[in-house]
Amino acid sequence: MTPLKTEAFAALRRTLDRYHPLGDQSWAALQTACGYRELRRHELLCRAGETPTSFSFVYRGLFRAFVLDEKGNEYNKAFFEEGRFPGAMTALLRGEPSRVTLEALEAAVVIDISFASFRRLLYRHHDLALFQIHYLEHHWLLDKDAREIELVQEEAAERYLRFLRDFPALAGRLPLYHIASHLGITPTQLSRIRKKIEGTQPM
Repeated sequence: MTPLKTEAFAALRRTLDRYHPLGDQSWAALQTACGYRELRRHELLCRAGETPTSFSFVYRGLFRAFVLDEKGNEYNKAFFEEGRFPGAMTALLRGEPSRVTLEALEAAVVIDISFASFRRLLYRHHDLALFQIHYLEHHWLLDKDAREIELVQEEAAERYLRFLRDFPALAGRLPLYHIASHLGITPTQLSRIRKKIEGTQPM
């Protein structure tokens, strides 16, 4: 195992333990469902229209999940930085083609996790199941609920300021047009919002 691969697997276990401590037996079993991969910028983890079989852990890099509307416009649903687990989860659960595309925005190092193997392990290893519960509660339920409320109730400027507060590191790594797409506005609108905010900042 190369040093980078060793580091990636060590980071995966540290991340799992932050949500719920994993026993050595469970960790050994999970590793059999994993594969290491390095990706170039713009390489895809998953393409819309394809049926995925795995999700991933990001050790290094940044990904976006996006969909296309009928006119071919892109909408960024989510971003996944280090320590996150990007995947076309609805497609994986249903065993159907994905509606989202997952793209590397930077050169990346990931650990791919077989979804079928992972699901089997959840029934055999209670600690792994508890990790799954805590991760889903935090990132797919609480975050998703807050996101839906923001899109309906908040003005674009408020959504942008919230994004800066919640994801300060991401804001510096993402091109503005990707942030605009995530906020549901055009790059021109975001540019105006930024100029207005900068104009109200105290000197």
